[in-house]
Amino acid sequence: MKPKKNPKADLRRRWVLFLQIGLILILFTTLQAFQWKTYDEKSFNDPKIGMDVLEEETPPVVITPEITPPPPPKTIVDVIEEIPDDSDIEEDPVKPTEIDLDDILEPSDIEEPETPDDEPINVPFDFIEDVPIFPGCESLTDNNERKSCMSSKISKFVNKEFNTALGGELGLTGANLVLVMFVVNKEGEVEQIQTRAPHPELEKEARRVIGELPKMKPGKQRGKPVPVSYTIPIRFKVQE
Repeated sequence: MKPKKNPKADLRRRWVLFLQIGLILILFTTLQAFQWKTYDEKSFNDPKIGMDVLEEETPPVVITPEITPPPPPKTIVDVIEEIPDDSDIEEDPVKPTEIDLDDILEPSDIEEPETPDDEPINVPFDFIEDVPIFPGCESLTDNNERKSCMSSKISKFVNKEFNTALGGELGLTGANLVLVMFVVNKEGEVEQIQTRAPHPELEKEARRVIGELPKMKPGKQRGKPVPVSYTIPIRFKVQE
């Protein structure tokens, strides 16, 4: 007699798989049960807006007090008393002022005060009418050209005669400046030499060089010889 069941259809061989599937389904069902939410039904009614009837308000009565105007100012009348003339006092007669046109001088008739010879006025080089003429500038007729020629001649003379090696001997370094001021007197000679330098020996050397300048034709102001002041800077650099 043959058995009714197929031996290959034995479900006990896969009971572990079926157990795992069952556990998974149970866990999934339990999780869904915990997450399930329910809400109570509430009735939402539209609130009714009530409009109350506003009563008309009567504004209060405002009474403005009457402003009393200030009293008018008092009018003060000054009484001017008439003073009688003093008939006994005699007044001095006023003499008329008269100008004699013959006494008026013309500008050409006014003589300028002469400056004493012992107190000559030094005219700056930039403002002199006729600049002193340095030897070699005699052929020039224009005053500005004579100024340029004189400045150029003096600069060349100083650059040639000044002992620039003196700065190194004195222990000086870098660029040095010696400022010299002098006067070309009414005879065309150099005088009143003033110097300013970083060392006394440089001042002495500058006075020596300027004192050797040649005699010039004196400068003139309004056609008269006058002393002319001149300033020259001497710059040199000591090589280290």
